Amino acid sequence: MNNFYSLLLSVEAWAIALFVVLPVLGVAIGFVATWRILHYRSKKRSERKLDETSQKVDEMLEAARAECKQLKKEAILESKEQDLKRRNEFEQEMKEKRAEQQRVEARLQKQEDALEKREDELSRKEQSVEDRKKDLDRKTADALKREEQLSHQQELMTAELERIAQLTKEEAKKQLTEEILDETRRDCAVQVRNLDQQAREEAEFNAKNIITLAIQRCAADYVSESTVSVVPLPSDDMKARIIGREGRNIRAIENATGIELIIDDTPEVVILSGFDPVRREVARLTLEKLISDGRIHPAKIEETVEKVQKDLEQQIKAAGENAMFEVGVFNLHPELIKLIGRLKFRTSYGQNVYRHSIEVAQLAGLMAQELGLDVAFAKRAGLLHDIGKAVDHEQEGTHIQLGADIAKKYKENAMIVNAIMAHHGDVEPKTIEAVLVQAADGISGARPGARRETGSNYIKRLERLEELAGGFRGVEKAYAIQAGREVRVIVKPEQVDDAKAMFLAKDIAKKIESELEYPGQIKVNVIREFRSVEYAK
Repeated sequence: MNNFYSLLLSVEAWAIALFVVLPVLGVAIGFVATWRILHYRSKKRSERKLDETSQKVDEMLEAARAECKQLKKEAILESKEQDLKRRNEFEQEMKEKRAEQQRVEARLQKQEDALEKREDELSRKEQSVEDRKKDLDRKTADALKREEQLSHQQELMTAELERIAQLTKEEAKKQLTEEILDETRRDCAVQVRNLDQQAREEAEFNAKNIITLAIQRCAADYVSESTVSVVPLPSDDMKARIIGREGRNIRAIENATGIELIIDDTPEVVILSGFDPVRREVARLTLEKLISDGRIHPAKIEETVEKVQKDLEQQIKAAGENAMFEVGVFNLHPELIKLIGRLKFRTSYGQNVYRHSIEVAQLAGLMAQELGLDVAFAKRAGLLHDIGKAVDHEQEGTHIQLGADIAKKYKENAMIVNAIMAHHGDVEPKTIEAVLVQAADGISGARPGARRETGSNYIKRLERLEELAGGFRGVEKAYAIQAGREVRVIVKPEQVDDAKAMFLAKDIAKKIESELEYPGQIKVNVIREFRSVEYAK
């Protein structure tokens, strides 16, 4: 039973399998048949297309072969044409080269011919030179013989001349050289003297012209001043009031001002003596105010002195500003302006330094204008050249050094400082304007009446001038004339000739410049006179 069921189940399974597999197998067989049919058709189409393509390819190959043949023919023709063209060009070039070669050969032939001709000519010239050389050697030998003969004759002549002149050759040469040197020296001295005289005349004319124009355009009046002031009194009774009880008033005035009051028998005057010009001016103004007011006692004196000092400070400042504007110099330091104003009360050899500074500035500026130089610089240096005299009674040192220190302190230009230090020749001037300040200072101080000199100093200066001039070798006498403006020097004629006289005058002038202080200039006149005296018996 079980086997039956088992068999039944297996039959059923096969039936089911056949039922399922047979459709699938049929579909697969149909698909395969369909694919074979389609593949066959596709193969046929491909074979047809391949045949068509093969035919087209054959046609294209045939056309390409034909075209290649055509191109090959054209290339061959073109190559032949190019070859022919190159061959023609080569033949033409060869013709030209052959022609050039022929020309070069012809030119070389000509040069060779010319060289042969030149060689022949050189051979002839060489032969000629050889002949001349032989001739020259012969003449040289003759010349040497003649030279020996002449030398021998010259020795004989020299010996004969030495015997006749009783001088050796060296002695004669030395004597001749000395004579030539003396003659040359005299000629040079004459030339130098003429040139020096001409230069002096031209320089003197130009200098006089410039200085004259400057002085004419800057004229100033001078009044001699001193270190004393005189105060007039309304009556002699005022002297007692000024002295006061037991001299207290006069002591109060002297203590407050620092000035000495001299009350003597001179009627109706009081003399104020002191070296400080500002203090002396304070004392003078104080005394005039006290006399005018009439109340004279120590308290009033101190009050008046204080008031006068304040007023005087304002006057000093105003005087400095007036000088600055009068000259045309600006941008000065305020302290420099005050120092310029203080110069109004300072004198030098009786000359007011304030007016002197203004005049020096104007003269230097005018001369600078005539010479085309810096006018502003010359005026500034001229106005400040004596600024040290405003404080030289208070500080130690010369007014030159003090003035240079003041200019440096207030930031003045280095050239201004040099002009201040050089205006008396202490240092060398570095600018032309500094030289003009020197000249202007000398002009201002040399004006008639500008400065005074004591009799003793005047006599000492003249004696020193004669001593300096007489200290040179060959000087016999020296005389100072024309108030020391000229020194006449008489020399010994046997020791000083005309040439040396000129150099002697220069040496004396240089020594006077270096060792003597004087206003203006001094003329050195050297006189040489030779007298020959004989007596007939």
